[in-house]
Order: sequence, then structure tokens, then C-alpha cells
Amino acid sequence: MALRHKSAQKRHRQSLKRRLINRSRKSTIKTFTKKAVAAVQEGAENATELHRKAESLIDKAAKGSTLHKNTAARKKSRLAKALNKAAAAKQA
Repeated sequence: MALRHKSAQKRHRQSLKRRLINRSRKSTIKTFTKKAVAAVQEGAENATELHRKAESLIDKAAKGSTLHKNTAARKKSRLAKALNKAAAAKQA
């Protein structure tokens, strides 16, 4: 990579830092989403708390530049759908 200009070098350093932060946030979102679905399937009492935490993380990622707002909405919708499906399966 031939970054000859000082500003290009700085921008590259910033993009590497930002990439790590974004990857970390996305990973945390995936982890809490899986935990929320698993909690509903097991019938744990903290399922609503985990669901709230996962949605909060998604909203915070969309507020910044980590996730696009439509992507965040889609993730929240799919999470709610999965939780409702798991809850219905648990009751039946």
C-alpha cells in the first residue's frame, strides 16, 4: 500500500481503528441476539431483559455509523419474530 501523503496515512490508521470497533459492536449484537433466543427457548426469566439489551445494542449501532438504519430495523424485526416463534413453540 503506497500511502505517500501524510493525510492518507492518518486516514488509513483511523479506518483500521474504526474497523475494529465496528467488528466488536457487530459481534456483541450477534452474541446477545443468540442469548435472547436461547433464553426464550429455555424459558429463562431474564429473556425480556436480554431482548431489551439486544435491541438497545442494535439501536446504538444504528445511531452511529456501524449499521444502516434499515439494517438495524430488519435485525430488530427478525429478532422479535424469532422470539415470538420460540415462545409460541414453548407454549404448544
